Amino acid sequence: MNPELVLPILIPLTAGALSLAFWRSIKLQRVLAVVATGLLLAAGIWLMRSTIEQGFLVVEMGSWPAPFSIVLVSDVLGAIMIVLTGIIGLAIAIYSLASTPKGHEKFGYYPLMHLLLAGVAGAFLTGDIFNLFVWFEVMLLASFALLTLGGERAQMEGAIKYVTLNLFSSAIFLSAVGLLYGMVGTLNMADIAQKLNSVEDPGMVTVVSLMFMVSFGIKAAAFPLFFWLPASYHTPQVAVSALFAGLLTKVGVYALYRVFTLIFTQDVAYTHTILLWAAALTMLTGVLGAAAQFEFRRILSFHIVSQIGYMLLGLALFTPLALIGGVFYIMHHIIVKTNLFLVSGITYRLLGSYELKNLGGVYRQRPYLALLFLIPALSLAGIPPLSGFFAKFIVVKASLEASEYLISAIALLVGLLTLYSMIKIWAEVFWKKVPDHVTDVGRLNGEIKDAHNWAFYVPVVGLAACTLIIGLYGQPIYVLAETAADQLMNPQLYIEAVLGGMPK
Repeated sequence: MNPELVLPILIPLTAGALSLAFWRSIKLQRVLAVVATGLLLAAGIWLMRSTIEQGFLVVEMGSWPAPFSIVLVSDVLGAIMIVLTGIIGLAIAIYSLASTPKGHEKFGYYPLMHLLLAGVAGAFLTGDIFNLFVWFEVMLLASFALLTLGGERAQMEGAIKYVTLNLFSSAIFLSAVGLLYGMVGTLNMADIAQKLNSVEDPGMVTVVSLMFMVSFGIKAAAFPLFFWLPASYHTPQVAVSALFAGLLTKVGVYALYRVFTLIFTQDVAYTHTILLWAAALTMLTGVLGAAAQFEFRRILSFHIVSQIGYMLLGLALFTPLALIGGVFYIMHHIIVKTNLFLVSGITYRLLGSYELKNLGGVYRQRPYLALLFLIPALSLAGIPPLSGFFAKFIVVKASLEASEYLISAIALLVGLLTLYSMIKIWAEVFWKKVPDHVTDVGRLNGEIKDAHNWAFYVPVVGLAACTLIIGLYGQPIYVLAETAADQLMNPQLYIEAVLGGMPK
């Protein structure tokens, strides 16, 4: 038994149950949120250390051997994602102390946050394709409830678009799982990968793989069905937006990485070419959408879409260097994008708006906040020596080595347009003077209190420090990404770790 493999799921589930038990005590729920997410991060670090030492960790539930049991599996990629989940969870829990209105806290904000984190962790660690569907639904339930907290018109409109597309994705996912089970008679992902090569109808395998690609592509906000994301992520409380921006779409990306390196590798020339052009179009449409926006969080939401394209590009090229770049990019982007949303929340607290025309003068009021914005903003654009530069550099180098020159050009162009968007935010929010029609500079929004100001800045400073560390001391992060990529390129290692000496 490896308890470090179970704890990332058990901790948030337990914390959610305790938060419900302490329904009438908001103070206890707040303390529990910070403590539980801190423990989640500690468990993730423990899991990472054990996984690096052993290569793979496997737990068979119910004392049944794989493939008959439901298994939890951690490889280096899974462990990386759990550590990132802990980092983001802790940052959001602290930030929520200052940013979340009491009305939201009274109606289940903290239990829902824990449930969402449990769903994310479960998706990263499950070795069963049907349980991946279950954890996706747990996330969908929690995220929909978080989106609608407050019941404002914009939130409800965004939530309807969000849940409609994601339910469509879930229906495709469940149908694909049923077809896959009909072909191979198992739901264990390692066992599926082992048996799928002997299926007599390779065309049907390709059809099912495309169903998974569409389903996970929707959840990852990839082209063309990404419009639910910029329509919804700017509507809830900023802590919820930041949590979604950091983690939710990355679960879809992770699922694509998992199934298209482990299970569906029979027709790479066809499936990964589709992924390649989906990546290019995701980058382009996302960054062009961002360039047309003048609302802080909508700009950031469209940039989630564009940056997903870089992650898909690493998978689509399907070379060792490309997968290293993809994994590195995921690590960089989760930190940076969460931080940018948190910074947007602080500017909203200062000036009471997310519209760029109503913002300004932040550099004069809070020069340190301007610096805290520049670090993730320039990293997102790929400016050296920050983490985004190395992430983009590896992916672009991999595309050049694969002779995908047009894709390389698109990736570089998207980087320049991303820089344009960040400069636009800098000029409008931080550099220009406060607009004459804005009279409530420094006002406190809603129920936010000065006593909690530290809770705004601690997570922002912490995430900015992570970005600097990844950029300035990137060698250990690169080695970690390289180890994860090596395991992805050699799926037989995963299969042997889960199934042991089972006959084919």
